[in-house]
Amino acid sequence: MPSPLNPAYADVLELLAIVPDGDESAVAAVRERDGQLTKPAGSLGKLEQLVEFLARWQGRPKPRLDNPMVTIFAGNHGVTDQGVSAYPRDVTAQMVANFTEGGAAISQICALHELNLRVFELALELPTGDITQTAALDDKMCAATIAYGMEAIAGKPDLICIGEMGIGNTTVAAALYAALYGGTGADWVGRGTGVDDAGLQRKADAVDRALARHDGELDHPLAILARLGGREIAAMLGAIIAARHQKVPVIIDGFVATAAAAIAHAVNPAAIEHCLFAHVSAEAGHRRALEAMGQTELLDLGLRLGEGTGAALAAVLAKTALHLHNNMATFASAAVSGRAH
Repeated sequence: MPSPLNPAYADVLELLAIVPDGDESAVAAVRERDGQLTKPAGSLGKLEQLVEFLARWQGRPKPRLDNPMVTIFAGNHGVTDQGVSAYPRDVTAQMVANFTEGGAAISQICALHELNLRVFELALELPTGDITQTAALDDKMCAATIAYGMEAIAGKPDLICIGEMGIGNTTVAAALYAALYGGTGADWVGRGTGVDDAGLQRKADAVDRALARHDGELDHPLAILARLGGREIAAMLGAIIAARHQKVPVIIDGFVATAAAAIAHAVNPAAIEHCLFAHVSAEAGHRRALEAMGQTELLDLGLRLGEGTGAALAAVLAKTALHLHNNMATFASAAVSGRAH
């Protein structure tokens, strides 16, 4: 018989269960203007859909991107003690410094395209429990970290991109997917930061041992998150939840960030309707996870960097799409003949 879920999650469950609908009247207004622009109907394909996405989830017939934000959630993982990463755990903090100093890929993308960048450090000096031996987080800490992630929207962004940094977190994400969707470690792990064949086998073995260690305690998505997840994944879940309730559309990055959305989806599939999945990662398990949620990626660029890079590039496309929608001439203003009937 499943064990009862810890009452610490009561507020989280309520927020996931009762989610605001999108604004279809705003979408209708966007489509009406789009039909007047000097182009064949539908000719901008997914760019048109991006503007509709913004309108639906901002609840604005004239959507805007005055404050698009890329958020990176950084956490450390005890499972790195199992030799699952090509890099030491210290690299997480070193890369956080690199983000803020402007030296990382995501820093440069954001600077070039005028995207705000915020980095949330999550107790980097205190790695989660090694999931092969103990729970990653206790339930109260997991719930508190979800709540902390909700603060990501305090700056009132009109679009939020969800990314992460954490040595070892592709192993953790693989464990979450295996617990949610079935299969073994080998079905879900990839090379992450570039492990060799032996490292790949250690990752698969670590996932299998974690699943066996917590067997019987993985009967609810939030329990799965606490036993097998990480602080950055819990915080990303919080950001996704808060964004839905504050009318902020979300763009999800890659393999690890998608794991946070997968937890929300497993509780209530409707809870991620305001999320766009930026790209499909070079990690093979990412496509499988997207398919399990019935999601289609916007881009396929072979990325496996994390740190929000794919989500930021999707935001660049969204900015471009909105600029076209707002600034193209209409058939009337350009004195261009409309479609013959």
